[in-house]
Amino acid sequence: MNAKDTRIAVIGLGYVGLPLAVEFGKRYLTTGFDINRSRIAALISGHDSTLEVDTAALESAAHLSYTTDVDKLKTCNIYIVTIPTPIDIHKRPDLSPLE
Repeated sequence: MNAKDTRIAVIGLGYVGLPLAVEFGKRYLTTGFDINRSRIAALISGHDSTLEVDTAALESAAHLSYTTDVDKLKTCNIYIVTIPTPIDIHKRPDLSPLE
């Protein structure tokens, strides 16, 4: 696969997923997916409420689009899943969202 055919989906736009999607979106067609509609609406308007990525960085990702529509992921050929992994009192990650 060459770079022109690369279509990346980043699933989960939290503190890991959003910066990753932004960086990929600077070079490759990238779809950022999240189930939180208000989060997607804010990102589309150029605002990251978590302050992980500033407005200038969001704007620099010219090939990045955002969606809550799972059907928009069908055209992608690379999928990166970034899900919450909270830690317990012993600092072990809770991988149940992944399982």
